[in-house]
Amino acid sequence: MRRSNLPAELNRFVGRTAEEAALTALLETSRLVTVVGVGGVGKTRLALRAAAGAQKRYGEGVGLAELAPLRDPDLVAYALVEALGLTDHTPRAPREVLLEHLAERRMLLVVDGFEHLVESCAALVRELLARAPGLTVLAVGRRPLRVAGEAVFPLAPMDEADAVALLAERAAEAGAPEFARTGAVVASEPGAAAVRELCRRLDGIPLALELAAGRLPLLSVEQMLHRLDDRFRLLADGERGALPRHQTLRTAIGWSHELCTPEERLLWARLSVFAGPFDLEAVEYVCGGRELPPERVLDHLGGLLAQSLVSREDTPAGPSYRLLDTVAAYGAEWLAALGDTERMRRRHRDWYMGLATWCELEWFSPRQAEVAARTDVALPNLRAALDVCLELPEDAHLAQHLAGTLWFAWVGCGRLSEGRHWLERALALESGHEEARLKALWVLGYVAVLQGDGTAAVAALHECGERARSSRNALAEAYATHRMGCLALLSDDLPRAESLIGRALDSYRELGELNSNVLMGQVEMAMARAFRGDLEGAAAICREVREVCEERGELWTRAYALYVLAFSAWTRGAYGEARELLTECVSINHTFRDLVGLVLAIELLALVTVSEGDPAEAALLQGAVVPVWDTVGIRLFGSAAFDGPRALCAQRAAEALGAEAFDVAVQEGRRLPLDAVVERALAGRRDPAIGGAADATAPRPFRTARSTAVPGTRKPAGSPTGKGGEAAG
Repeated sequence: MRRSNLPAELNRFVGRTAEEAALTALLETSRLVTVVGVGGVGKTRLALRAAAGAQKRYGEGVGLAELAPLRDPDLVAYALVEALGLTDHTPRAPREVLLEHLAERRMLLVVDGFEHLVESCAALVRELLARAPGLTVLAVGRRPLRVAGEAVFPLAPMDEADAVALLAERAAEAGAPEFARTGAVVASEPGAAAVRELCRRLDGIPLALELAAGRLPLLSVEQMLHRLDDRFRLLADGERGALPRHQTLRTAIGWSHELCTPEERLLWARLSVFAGPFDLEAVEYVCGGRELPPERVLDHLGGLLAQSLVSREDTPAGPSYRLLDTVAAYGAEWLAALGDTERMRRRHRDWYMGLATWCELEWFSPRQAEVAARTDVALPNLRAALDVCLELPEDAHLAQHLAGTLWFAWVGCGRLSEGRHWLERALALESGHEEARLKALWVLGYVAVLQGDGTAAVAALHECGERARSSRNALAEAYATHRMGCLALLSDDLPRAESLIGRALDSYRELGELNSNVLMGQVEMAMARAFRGDLEGAAAICREVREVCEERGELWTRAYALYVLAFSAWTRGAYGEARELLTECVSINHTFRDLVGLVLAIELLALVTVSEGDPAEAALLQGAVVPVWDTVGIRLFGSAAFDGPRALCAQRAAEALGAEAFDVAVQEGRRLPLDAVVERALAGRRDPAIGGAADATAPRPFRTARSTAVPGTRKPAGSPTGKGGEAAG
């Protein structure tokens, strides 16, 4: 199954057929092709069109990494991991994750907007190409990467025919009277000569042509030529022939700037602080003020949109807007000239800190999936906000607070590695704000636990616990205790896990804390009991958790409760019930990119499948998650409890099929992409005739060496009451 994150709206590409064919041909002979040219010349559009046309040649598809919004060179590898849809729960560097993933895959990677990060990007591309023979990189920027073997594809401005076609089509879309009929320009038509002259004056630069087209509903072509002539003379002292093409674009942007209303100019300048897409609410808060009343921002944004200075795009979180990089750079210069850059960057930071706080609260609500989508779209701006927080020592507490508040993005949405990057950077600073530091510490400990880095987890959680006791912060102490219990659970120290998690749950109840983390603590308590043989107690806890999740609309924790309930159903031979529970579990975990939950659910589903009498399908499912295990830190603990379903399934499937047939099925599964594995798991049993009766040989719950002696059992943890929907920490 091929993957692609190329934008859907490539149908607006006009002309450039010869260049597209040449670039596509070059991709067949070179593993690194860099499209270079002046800003606004159409490099990105051409590259994306060529990539879309060539993707059938690449077995693993195409990935697009947009680097323009990044400021930190260390984030280049994270951006590529995101572009390829990779989720990694280990403490490995993202560079290692990329190298392992791409080593044996045939894939095209488009890297756009790298020029301000050229050294970091070039070093990474060089290493990827050296160690991934099936990888082809299509880079897009204003200068070459200067990596050995690079084929540079200089993109010149459009020829006259393509330029006229582009101008006419965009003008027709904008509603210009001269072009409204068909958008076509015929050589014999009145005014055709003026159109061709306008295209020549704009040097055939697509962005300049689109900006001009946005003004044609208000000005005739002749009026535009006259105004543009005045602008050229002003900037070039009348020496039109000496004007370089980058100056032509700057002239066109500056001319568009002059034709904007004062309010539109101010909005343009303020929009330059955004990184990547932004929504209307963000614009109203960040850019609004006395000179720009928030209730008028939409009108002014519409004016910029009509002039092609702002583009609109549909995202999973709803409609968003974006400034083209060249347009944003021009706006940033004006913002600096106004002396307002730092104030606007702080307002931008404050909005995204507020958004993160809202998302944390709404994570424990029916809007959980919406939060995940909105966080994904806002990620470039959240990174920019974290950068601002880290710039000044006096803002260290804001960095710690924001990095901790985003725990749901790091843990719940499969970004453990990037979350650890920001948390460690924030905690390296002394903030003087104990509450912010404590939250960042327990979140870092949580992330490290899930990455399988027990040493880092203990260090962060021990510091959090000690400081929390010193400052009498009972809630932070409860979180630290909870996550130490989680570490014990994943390390098969089940009595200690039950003790620590039980203490944390008691504290949560006393403090009135109720959220996804608290419910997850109850599920982890249920897991500890299930693995020690108390299936009834474990199921009772998870039924209660499921009820709370249904009341609150919570999905992420619900998936783990379903896993435990499915485990309980399997042990009593209720295979149909177990399959139904696991199908929902797989679907939720896949939606949230939670690989820990996903692989556990699929492996238990494989055990259900072999118990139903289909060992070949069970072996295939087992093989399918083998590559995924490498990205899940739990395997590093060597947990016998969590590994129990996999080991038993392998034993029973191999006995039923024979070693050779079992290995063939496993290898077939290993070749399946993750999306295909999930699709297969959700499809259910292939043969409805397979029985679902209780299996007489179904084993009792898995036990480990350290769980044979079962001391006095704590009562099942009930639902904490109190702060309904309040965020963690």
